[in-house]
Amino acid sequence: MSLISGIHHVAVVTANIDRFIDFYTDVFEMPVIFQETTPAFRHALLLAGSQSVLHAAEMPNNIHSSGLPDMFGRGHIDHLALNAPTESAFQIIRRKLIDRGVSDGAITDLGPVLNLSFSDPDGMHIEVCLIVDTSLQGFHQPRPYLESINQ
Repeated sequence: MSLISGIHHVAVVTANIDRFIDFYTDVFEMPVIFQETTPAFRHALLLAGSQSVLHAAEMPNNIHSSGLPDMFGRGHIDHLALNAPTESAFQIIRRKLIDRGVSDGAITDLGPVLNLSFSDPDGMHIEVCLIVDTSLQGFHQPRPYLESINQ
């Protein structure tokens, strides 16, 4: 049994805190639970689920502001994977990402998890995951998911 109950927060850097908040509150309906708007340090906490927080800090001259494309070449944290609690939530998020032009909507079947990848307005690689079979152990080769959810 793990001695921790989950991840408290993940700190990320953004070039524009207002754009970041707009994107994550709209697409994922994450509520802002704290926001500091002093010019010296603009940052915000967004609730991601029941216990986890996404802590965004504005750094306008950040060298990673346009993202780094190569998987496992992006830094200490390669990407962020968010869990959609239901197929309905997954479909709503997918539609919002398509409408914003940041995803083509393609879903990858990884076995126990369906995965939707995109880059946020800062170029950070994000995945939205839907657990479809908790009995499966491990992942199989990624392949396109072609069922009705991909319509």
